Amino acid sequence: MIIQPQIQGVVARNCHPYGCQASVRDQIETVRALVQTNEIATKDSTPKRVLILGASSGFGLASRIALMFGPAAASTIGVSFERGPSEKGVGSAGWYNNVFVKQEADAAGLTTTNIIGDAFSNDVRQQVAETIRSQFGGKVDMVVYSLATGVRPNPEKGEFWRSAIKPVGKTVSGYSINLENQSLDLMTLPPATEQEIDETVKVMGGEDWLNWMSFLSDNHLLAEGCATVSYSYIGPKHTHDIYHGGTLGKAKIDLHQTRTAINTLLAPLSGQADVAVCKALVTKASVFIPGLTPYLLVLYKAMKAQGLHEQCIEQMVRLFYQKWPNKDDRDEDGLIRVDDWELSDDVQHAVNDILPLLNPENFRELGDFDGVYQEFLQLNGFEFDGVDYQADISLDALKALLP
Repeated sequence: MIIQPQIQGVVARNCHPYGCQASVRDQIETVRALVQTNEIATKDSTPKRVLILGASSGFGLASRIALMFGPAAASTIGVSFERGPSEKGVGSAGWYNNVFVKQEADAAGLTTTNIIGDAFSNDVRQQVAETIRSQFGGKVDMVVYSLATGVRPNPEKGEFWRSAIKPVGKTVSGYSINLENQSLDLMTLPPATEQEIDETVKVMGGEDWLNWMSFLSDNHLLAEGCATVSYSYIGPKHTHDIYHGGTLGKAKIDLHQTRTAINTLLAPLSGQADVAVCKALVTKASVFIPGLTPYLLVLYKAMKAQGLHEQCIEQMVRLFYQKWPNKDDRDEDGLIRVDDWELSDDVQHAVNDILPLLNPENFRELGDFDGVYQEFLQLNGFEFDGVDYQADISLDALKALLP
């Protein structure tokens, strides 16, 4: 079969396996290039045994690659809920990201293990515990919490909590990119109900992060000095109605507050919990946020013009090798700000000049639509140089690729 991108709205319905391989290799090469050209932390100040929850795409995948193929040369366990190839289709991009990260790690003599399953389930937690005991000396030095999902099971009722991306307390109208039609469409979102707010906090807040750390602590799987980090976004005023001031923002505030409880949990080990506030980027989660994508168009253009644009992998290299090891590099709320370049005065002045002018007729000219669209396709293995997208791919060959 010949695999071409299939997009519905803002969802990619397929992926290109060997494009995913190119993506993994590109990120590895980016890490190695940044290591050579930047002043970064030494190997001794970085974690060596890392559990990554949500390891197959976006910031989780970038964390894994940065920690493995940078100076840390860390051993990793990657947990993700992905779909392999079958008669129904080629499977998910995250499945192949896991496959090819493992292949590249094996070739480099690095230790890594993939656990495919629902990170909210007790079965997966037990698999993680057994893997830490059998392959990682019984302890991990760091836990990266990077789960991005729209649903979370409620273990007490056997039902699901479902997140809702909505404003709080008011109706909000604004533009959003339709990637399928390559258009800028006007959208209106009603305010979230109290139940929608509560369920979004349950799904995207800090409760499960704390549950994971409690489980690992109770089972004596955390090393002395163990660290943990989760990811957040705050953004400028342009995005606050739908993000920081909306249901997502309520969840992130809960995440930030959970850091205090985890720090208390880690205190006997002299450990530390951090929240890293990252820049706005094209990820599988961010394209679902109405009102954020027009901002991305203008932000990308402004940051590229100033030589400051970063993708997930550059952000994670800067996080783990520059900001995280420096314990003084936290803001007044204790947050690590990897969004500092995005929120710089020069970048935001450029954004403020252009964003109010954006409309369905000029968004390609005023914003970086081509760059945003390419990054979206690359999340799913398309638009990479050196990949033959006209090649006939065997489903049987894909089934032989195991993570």
